[in-house]
Amino acid sequence: MKKVAWGVLSTAKIGMEKVTPALMRSQWCDVQAIASRSLEGAQAAAGKLGIPKAYGSYEELLADPSIEAIYNPLPNDQHVPLTLAAARAGKHVLCEKPIALTADEAAQLREVAGKVHIMEAFMVRFHPQWLRTRELVESGALGEVRAVQVWFSYFNRNATNIRNDASKGGGALMDIGCYPIVAGRFLFGTEPVRVMALADMDPDFGVDRTFSALLDFGHGRRLDFTVSMQTTPYQRVQVIGTDKRVEIEIPFNAPQGHETRILVDDGKVLGGREAVVETFAACDQYRLEGDAFSLAIRGVQPLQYGVEDAIQNMRIIDALFASQCTGAWVAV
Repeated sequence: MKKVAWGVLSTAKIGMEKVTPALMRSQWCDVQAIASRSLEGAQAAAGKLGIPKAYGSYEELLADPSIEAIYNPLPNDQHVPLTLAAARAGKHVLCEKPIALTADEAAQLREVAGKVHIMEAFMVRFHPQWLRTRELVESGALGEVRAVQVWFSYFNRNATNIRNDASKGGGALMDIGCYPIVAGRFLFGTEPVRVMALADMDPDFGVDRTFSALLDFGHGRRLDFTVSMQTTPYQRVQVIGTDKRVEIEIPFNAPQGHETRILVDDGKVLGGREAVVETFAACDQYRLEGDAFSLAIRGVQPLQYGVEDAIQNMRIIDALFASQCTGAWVAV
């Protein structure tokens, strides 16, 4: 199968350091071009990564007839406009999360959803540790799964960072809270019916620096999470059933090129001292994501997560923001 020719919109840090290098190492992706708002910036990025072509505007990249797929790591407020522009130019788009600022904005992508593939870049859904955890849930090995608990945090008070800019869709819920939401949907295999939220706002930046939420998936199932941009870096996922629990040790920033592991524990000895450890060989979740998207483009396999999935994730985020304002349960 011929590799898919990719272009990258912008020299964003996540693209330069994680996603684009992974795409360049992948089996079915061929990164041919990168664009920036300045030609000099694009050329510097292209030289650093070894990308053949550099463009001094996004429009030039989208006009390149040889490019089939676009990776969009732009700030949140530019996700929908540039994804729409790329799709209208006939390009498939892998867009960074969250795909939009609101569900209504995300719904604009329905215009092009039937013409090209569009996927929100939640790379965790392709990592073997996540697939194995879902397998344990679905097989009944944990008994009836009643709760998924998530913590995800880092520390960032940089005034120039877009995550601290409310106008660009900053804040903890938008930046990392979207991951626990995906975790609940991925592991329960269904959608929440109502949500409740509590946020702590940064007094200087006006964004939620810590956000906690409870999502009711019905039938006694719930997801609860806390995400923070101003606490010590930490992340963990606990999936708790009536018989056993699974702990994903490094769920979101799984180290590229290193082994990962999950712990399966029946709780008979507290402290997890007798937990069974399952280890997964070194892999790159960004590479797996890129290959899956390329295979969908070639028609080898279906697109697993499309526009409707992304809109639904934004509906849940919208409901959480609404609950934060009212202090009440909000239906999704």
